[in-house]
Amino acid sequence: MGKIVRAFINLIFILLALVILAGGGLITYLTVQEYRPRDQEALTAAGTARDSLSAGDSVSVISWNIGYGGLSKTADFFMDGGVSVRSQPSDQVRANIEAVSRQLADTDPDLICLQEIDRDSDRSFRHDQTAMVVNALQDYAFCFAGNFRVPFIPYPFPPIGKVDSGIMTLSRFDIEEAERVALPCPFSWPVRVANLKRCLLVSRIPVGDSGKYLVLVNAHLEAYDDGSGKEAQTAMLRELMEAEYEKGNYVIVTGDFNQSFSNIDTSAYPLRDPGLWQCGTLDTEAFSDRWQFLMDTSAPTCRSLDRPYDGDRDRFQFYMIDGFIVSDNLTVTSMETMDLDFENSDHNPVLLTVQIPEK
Repeated sequence: MGKIVRAFINLIFILLALVILAGGGLITYLTVQEYRPRDQEALTAAGTARDSLSAGDSVSVISWNIGYGGLSKTADFFMDGGVSVRSQPSDQVRANIEAVSRQLADTDPDLICLQEIDRDSDRSFRHDQTAMVVNALQDYAFCFAGNFRVPFIPYPFPPIGKVDSGIMTLSRFDIEEAERVALPCPFSWPVRVANLKRCLLVSRIPVGDSGKYLVLVNAHLEAYDDGSGKEAQTAMLRELMEAEYEKGNYVIVTGDFNQSFSNIDTSAYPLRDPGLWQCGTLDTEAFSDRWQFLMDTSAPTCRSLDRPYDGDRDRFQFYMIDGFIVSDNLTVTSMETMDLDFENSDHNPVLLTVQIPEK
């Protein structure tokens, strides 16, 4: 009996050693393969824009976190209190992206900012969603900036696997310059190696021969930090906005801020369960009076993923985290949350129209 016990204990130690070696090897591999973007990276716009932007033009902008096609009405997600890693099959992911593309084509905005769009990810069954969107739309220039590139994420079970994802901007107008601007990462090693490297996608569109630009900033700020990450990223965004304004440019910032603007009354969407994910608050008082902070609360922009969406707006958890920051040298003519009832994404798109000054 003693030999059997010793053999069993030895087997346990061997298995533990193998697990430790495998874990160490995986962390080493992910560290070597870690996505390390530069602080600024120039991007080249692909595609063909149909128009040039001129003084006096009206410009429409839509922003939409499309949830990589995997977070539609029937989805839940383990990071938000749900249980699923993939809650949508491959054909549903494709159908969601096709529905998003149809909605964009029907809305026909001048500018489109998308967040959480995958190119080659296990979670979305390796569908190249950037190609799907581009193929469904006509006469747009476009840029993509990666913010989530990990060869293999080992958690939870089944694991997330490979992720290649980012943010994408499409423009009816010629994009003269575009760049990826890295945002501060709040996570340290080893958590950092399998996490997002968030960024801003900055597109500069010339306004006729005025020497000025419409600067469009596509943003997706931190979601699962302790708050310090969002604060640091917001501060960096503010510096970029002010620098562009000082140059005499027109500035629109949009995307998924993972924060509500402090000047917006979000009491219609209270926190119903403190155990659920909570969004941050972006303090608009920390900005100069040059900026207009816009969110339309007539419909929520995001829903909780702790469970599939049942359509009951009296009991479900909602958030206001998608909107626009617009410089005061632009005239806002309309802004709305497009209430699609989270059919194909856990976010509703938001739509803005502004007027460029005549001179």
